[in-house]
Amino acid sequence: MFFGAVERVCTGASLWWMASRAAAGRSKASRTAARASASELAPPPFRQVQLALLVDSVPAGDRWLHEMKYDGYRLEVAVGGSTARAYTRSGLDWSDKFADIVKEAATLDVRSALLDGEAVVMDEHGRSNFQKLQNALKGAPASIDFVAFDLLELDGEDLTGLPLTERKAKLRAILPEGGSRIRYSDHIVGNGESLLHGFCDAGLEGVISKKADARYVGSRSGGWLKTKCIKRQEFVVVGWTPSDKSRAFRSLILGVHDGGVLRYAGKVGTGFGMDEIMRLMERMKPLAQEAPTVQAPRAEVRGAHWLKPVLVAEIAYAEMTNEGTLRHPSYLGLREDKKAEAVVLEKESPVAEIAAPAVSKVKVSNPERVIFPESSITKGQLADYYAAVAPAMLPWVGSRPISLVRCPQGRAKKCFFQKHDAGSFGDTVKHVGILEKDGHEEPYLFVDTADGLLTCVQMGTIEFHGWGARIEDVEKADRLVFDLDPDEGLDFEAVRKAAFHFRDILKQIGLETFPMVTGGKGVHVIAPLVPRAEWPEVKDFAHRLARAVAQSDPNNFTAALPKAQRKGRIFVDYLRNQRGATAVMPYAVRARPEAPVAAPITWKEMEIIDAPNHYHIGDAAELVKRAGSKALAGWGRANQMLPDL
Repeated sequence: MFFGAVERVCTGASLWWMASRAAAGRSKASRTAARASASELAPPPFRQVQLALLVDSVPAGDRWLHEMKYDGYRLEVAVGGSTARAYTRSGLDWSDKFADIVKEAATLDVRSALLDGEAVVMDEHGRSNFQKLQNALKGAPASIDFVAFDLLELDGEDLTGLPLTERKAKLRAILPEGGSRIRYSDHIVGNGESLLHGFCDAGLEGVISKKADARYVGSRSGGWLKTKCIKRQEFVVVGWTPSDKSRAFRSLILGVHDGGVLRYAGKVGTGFGMDEIMRLMERMKPLAQEAPTVQAPRAEVRGAHWLKPVLVAEIAYAEMTNEGTLRHPSYLGLREDKKAEAVVLEKESPVAEIAAPAVSKVKVSNPERVIFPESSITKGQLADYYAAVAPAMLPWVGSRPISLVRCPQGRAKKCFFQKHDAGSFGDTVKHVGILEKDGHEEPYLFVDTADGLLTCVQMGTIEFHGWGARIEDVEKADRLVFDLDPDEGLDFEAVRKAAFHFRDILKQIGLETFPMVTGGKGVHVIAPLVPRAEWPEVKDFAHRLARAVAQSDPNNFTAALPKAQRKGRIFVDYLRNQRGATAVMPYAVRARPEAPVAAPITWKEMEIIDAPNHYHIGDAAELVKRAGSKALAGWGRANQMLPDL
């Protein structure tokens, strides 16, 4: 049998395969007894998922555990209060699409839990099959399973600071034996190369390797690696060529963001059934446009029908040519969980560099250069700070379009904002193509690793400012930010009172908020959002709320843009909440005297903190400890949508 063959490949390791119905765990009766007197909690809010880096081979050694790489949709399943929800990798609530998984998850004997895993459909050989998942989502959701491979929260406790092996042990313990739709993803420790060979021979997708003792970091931190049996990734459907035998298409024209520019990546003409061809024709019809979406060799796209770059397709292929086009591509299905802006060219990294002990490969030149002259803080110290806080900072700044404040000669010299790049930062700082008002794309910067942060520092960056949306969908906001900016002469006590005033107003209309001292003069009051509302609605909401507050208390607040009208008052800066606007990111250093940093705090701490520049880069160890503390557990996360004013 298939599973027996794979077990033999694993050299006798005890491995209960994820496709089997049996999930090891303590009995439901014992779990019920343990929690009989415990009260239920609400389902935890979505948390940024940890992502895997693509590498050229499986890492060696017992520091790594290895799991099957699944061919499905990444999901977080939140459980609490006898209810459950399912979230995509970008935070969209897809509970209705995965109703059977959600229904079963709600019966787990826990007060609350947040599970990370993959929604899959297994074929007759026990292999997850993306096309079957696509078909199931169109009409047979009862065949979709959820393979859980991590546990991020349990009974109100944040588990992300625990080693992976401990999190998985707790996960296994809460999953019932013989679960119908929810299964445990087992693993082996070491021997990953043999596992990969066995998986590839069996027609599986590949292996995910994870550091056994690592905490969970909601970014592409290098703690998880993926090795593929076949080459496959997402591409943007930018057009189609007509068939000479029917009114349908012969092939789809593909594009991919490379260096921030959407470029031609070839065509795919296989992998379609007639039903899928007709479905695609219907999906493509309203996306037609006259102008070419990408520049391509005329002979290859003769007669092309061009499309707005909206649809994303999963494509398998043999290799990529020197010209950047696919050889022997095959269509696998549309991806509904990923936006075209987030489709970037995925390149393999040498596993020897990634899997080595955590030493950055970024070389910081002139580390002794003084960046903060009033306190003699150097470029090297700035780099050390960002290296230390990267695990806490990346879940907020990672995979988000950013603007940098660069001060190559130090903060007291010329500084400037930068949001675009033509490739001078190298491979660790990435690009996402975003449409400007005139219709052309510009390459916006984003990072998703600690080395990306340090590369920016090497290029003279001090501050990191981010959009209110992630690259998975730049048109939908995942937060509201009200920047309370005091006029000169107002003390911090006025800002403190204003922050609590805003907290209470937003709470009255159903929004939970979180404070952040900015390292500057003011405070940010942040309301996280499920990314559903688009920018015009978000901007209008923020503007109307700011004006309403200013009109109700004109002696203390103003929403007026001219500085002359802000005298003696706090400016409610609502402008962070529009497309393309940025706000300083948590844990970012400010280009101000003494190197203060923006830091998340609790509302209880807001009552007593002495100044918005309370923390500075010398507090790196404390900030990292705070980020994993019980007090800040859940900071910046809430299941809420933009209310109707």
